[in-house]
Amino acid sequence: MELPADLRYTSEHEWVRLDGDEGTVGITDFAQEQLGDVVYVELPEAGTQLVQGDTFGTVESVKAVSDLFAPVSGEVLERNEALQDAPELVNTSPYGDGWLLKLRVEEPAQVDALLDAASYRSETESA
Repeated sequence: MELPADLRYTSEHEWVRLDGDEGTVGITDFAQEQLGDVVYVELPEAGTQLVQGDTFGTVESVKAVSDLFAPVSGEVLERNEALQDAPELVNTSPYGDGWLLKLRVEEPAQVDALLDAASYRSETESA
């Protein structure tokens, strides 16, 4: 399981990469493996306000539909439009081309409170 050290993770299997006050959000390699082949991704429009922990969309696979949970609070700046035509990018590149959202992070301290790679690995191994 791939876990980049520069990301922070949630127990619900989302990740966030902070760059200044902008965060990029996606789902983890572990999550995409559990889901199987992703066939559809529903994401909010730019301008939508997210609250940490709230549902912001869904990922549909051949096995199930799973809710997506906001790792941090903030305003959606952009959603990954490439996923409309190629939702499988979530499977093939969960930390790269398969990102979900970019958002303006309201409270950077929320990122610091998320799991680091080692903590996330421990959590998934005990699941």
